[in-house]
Amino acid sequence: MKEQPNRINEKIKGLKEVRLVGDNVEQGVFSYEEAIRLADHLELDLVEISPNAVPPVCRIVDYQKFLYQLKKREKEAKAKTAKVILKEIRFGPQTDDHDYNFKLKHAIGFLKEGCKLKAYVFFKGRSILFKEQGEILLLRFANELEEYAKVDQLPKLEGKRMIIMMSPKKTK
Repeated sequence: MKEQPNRINEKIKGLKEVRLVGDNVEQGVFSYEEAIRLADHLELDLVEISPNAVPPVCRIVDYQKFLYQLKKREKEAKAKTAKVILKEIRFGPQTDDHDYNFKLKHAIGFLKEGCKLKAYVFFKGRSILFKEQGEILLLRFANELEEYAKVDQLPKLEGKRMIIMMSPKKTK
């Protein structure tokens, strides 16, 4: 069974006094026994919120409802985090203008959607001799995307690929 994140009721033992906070109780510092009695009287749980405070902070709530609220808050926070999508565009070392322009339009679309972009030139066999052409192609690509993206990583040869990384510029 998973360990509970907060100590509750009798598991809080060893404290002389606690600070109570919450909606349904008078806020202030109470003895541990008095806080437990108050929780029993309201048919709720005494939940330790901040164990490192002096005195420790506790709340009188329904523990299951408290856990549900915590999970709900975590889920909302997770939903608000930005998900980064990486799109790839592949070139050959001797990509002609029509293909290049076609891929450029796709790249602009990806960047407008907020996706990161990884463009690379793939060298097959002896085409590795055209490294300079690949680098020129990627730098031209980055230059033409200048108003939509910022370059995170300049062209770099990794094995048979020359890679450039770009991320979208923030629009206001």
